[in-house]
Amino acid sequence: MKKLLLLVACLVSSVAFADAPKIIIPIGGNAWVNGSALITDDGLMQWTSPKSTANIYFRVPSAQQQLNLSLRLRVPAGKSKISIAIGKMVFIKEISNAGFDTIAIGKVDILQAGHVKISLNGLSKTGSIYAIVSDLIVQGAKDADKFTYVKAGTSYHFGRRGPSVHLRFDIPSAIKKDVKWFYNEISVPAKMDVIGSYFMADGFSSGYFGMQVNSPTERRILFSVWSPFTTDDPKTIPDSLKVILLKKGADVHGGEFGDEGSGGQSYMLYPWQAGKTYAFLLRAEPDKVTKSTTYTAWFKDIAAGKWLLVASFSRPQTKTYLDDLYSFVENFEPDSGDQIRLANFKNQWLGDSNNNWHEVTGALYTGDATANANYRKDYAGGIDGNMFFLKNGGFFDELVPLKTPFKRATNGVAPVIDFSTLPKE
Repeated sequence: MKKLLLLVACLVSSVAFADAPKIIIPIGGNAWVNGSALITDDGLMQWTSPKSTANIYFRVPSAQQQLNLSLRLRVPAGKSKISIAIGKMVFIKEISNAGFDTIAIGKVDILQAGHVKISLNGLSKTGSIYAIVSDLIVQGAKDADKFTYVKAGTSYHFGRRGPSVHLRFDIPSAIKKDVKWFYNEISVPAKMDVIGSYFMADGFSSGYFGMQVNSPTERRILFSVWSPFTTDDPKTIPDSLKVILLKKGADVHGGEFGDEGSGGQSYMLYPWQAGKTYAFLLRAEPDKVTKSTTYTAWFKDIAAGKWLLVASFSRPQTKTYLDDLYSFVENFEPDSGDQIRLANFKNQWLGDSNNNWHEVTGALYTGDATANANYRKDYAGGIDGNMFFLKNGGFFDELVPLKTPFKRATNGVAPVIDFSTLPKE
């Protein structure tokens, strides 16, 4: 009788999973690899080395549920043995299907809400690759519509980059239309300076200014100004609407940019370091006669104690001081979207047209389209003493809701800058 009851229970369970909605998580937007394997829009490719691990991530909104996992894959030639690890649970599967098929993995108990990591490893193979894997399939979820992952049909590029988060600074009403100067400082803690990071200090309605990690050996101080002509191709901008480079520092590259709007771009190679604090100073000079505004950016390694000119651009059809001031943390390298990055933003000051300083202590914390679309939920922002901070990537679980206003402690000590001695070249 007990065996009969067990058989009935198993059949009921199988029927329940068969009828449950399927969550299809595309590998192309939700996985990262090490070694020689690749993640493309089609999934896990070139999986030839036992040293290559593919990690798949998704976020479960509630605890105490059992998930039934499968993989959609194929083995182009021969037979393979692979392992699938979820926490301390490891499943071993022998696979040999030459065409794509759904391979059942097993059931896992989810004890708490948060991110789930599934790791794939190759154990043995008789063909050239272990498998091509296109999707992870999840059944049995009690709240399938609330799972967080990058959906099929969306941009896997931006999904794998991860969410960007911003601080939109409060501008004192007395100088709302009279912000000539924007001063900000950034410090990036140790190990948070991940390749592909852009820690942007001085953002405004017409451009942005901050520091990047471009490779294991290259770091940049980047200052860009958008053209008022909307296009992703700078070659299509009419001459009358081009952003003009007026001057730049001796070791600064000047040029154009495209793909995310277009305009003038400048950058300086500079070996900035995690754990140190750097200052960013931006000036706007509107000219009502020419109906243009000149934006000039300076950078300072505070420990070195010296301001460096980055560049000065003239933007046509613009005759206002600085507005829409913000900072952000962004990852522009999809292959590092599984790593955490964090920056502290401190000592924000705005200078009016009479060169008087006004401290900024309030900011609204927001996110980009990837965060707002519920494709990723590894983002946070807040206050740490008298500093704001922003954090993203790496699938951490300490989610801070977007559109939260923050107020930091006042510093009260304005930056001491002799404007007349700022470098002009």
